[in-house]
Order: sequence, then C-alpha cells, then structure tokens
Amino acid sequence: MIPENLLLDYNATLENIDAAEVILHEKKRAHFYFQIKTGEVKMYNLNDQGKEFVQGIFYKGESFGEPPLFGDFKYPASAAAVKPTELYKLSKTNLFELLTHNPEVNLKFTKAMAKRLFYKATILKEISVHTPEHRILALIDLLKKKYGSEALFQVELTRQQIADLTGLRVETVIRAIKQLEQDGELKLIKHKVFR
Repeated sequence: MIPENLLLDYNATLENIDAAEVILHEKKRAHFYFQIKTGEVKMYNLNDQGKEFVQGIFYKGESFGEPPLFGDFKYPASAAAVKPTELYKLSKTNLFELLTHNPEVNLKFTKAMAKRLFYKATILKEISVHTPEHRILALIDLLKKKYGSEALFQVELTRQQIADLTGLRVETVIRAIKQLEQDGELKLIKHKVFR
C-alpha cells in the first residue's frame, strides 16, 4: 500500500512475527500502522464460547488495523499472524506526517480504506440475511474482484477460513460447497475451490 522505501524514510521498523502470534488486541489503543512485507494476518473476534469470527485476512503489501488510528477509538478486533510474517511497524505520528507530506500516497490510502469499508458492508449484509450458499459465493466473488481475473479464480482459503469469514460452521461450508458444485456455480479441482 505505502511504498516500503517511504515507510523506512519515516522510521518504520521491520518486525518478524511467528505464526499464531497476536499483533494487536481487541479493546486496546492503536499506536502503530502495520503493513505486511511477507506472510498473512487475520483480524478476528472471539465470542464468549471461544468461536472465532474472522473479519478479514490480509496479505503481502496490505495494511490492517488503521481505523482506530484515525478515529481515536480502541481496536474492535484482534489481529494475529496466520503464518510466519514480516511486517512494517510505523508510529501513528510518523504515519500522519508521511500522509501529510505525500498527498498521492494519502489518496491511494483513502481509496484502499473505502474498498475495505465496501467489503465489510457487503459481507455484513450477506451474513445477516442470506443462505450459506449465497454467503460463500458473495465472499468468493469479492475475493475474485480483489485478487483474481476474468479467468477461473482459485480460492486460497481453507474451508475453516471460509466458515470464519462468513459466520458459518465448517460442516455447513463443506455441504454448501458441494451443493454449489452440483449447481455449476463453482468447480472443485483436487479439493480446491475455483470460480
């Protein structure tokens, strides 16, 4: 999102995070901007029974957890590395200075935040009113639009991750994917989902 050399010019540090290591905690104050160099990070909430709901998964070049920096509120979710991850960590003060002195980066940053808000609003609507099959297709279509092309798109998520992102049980996801394959809405090739 923000060019790496620019992050370093504003004193970002490069952190190595182990798989499953928590990077930021729900209900804590935000003090840093995080951007992934390599690896994968999930933003999630846990309910009282310990069930995880994943709000989003972020990959190389993407940032996460920014809204509390701008809104001055606590994190609404936690974030943890899905696998070993390298990420840039930049103080809130230095981020604001970087964005102030680089309007083209600021505009790109604002556009990325708007796309993320669109994703969240769409997923919230899907989770609240639609069937499991519809939820799964909506998620896959959003991912295809963001990461894919017009060609056959391979979903890089596990069945568990699809369940976590759609608020479904993994057993429901498995049944729904089989139904979607029978209906011709997606393809299964060597246990991988394609659309």
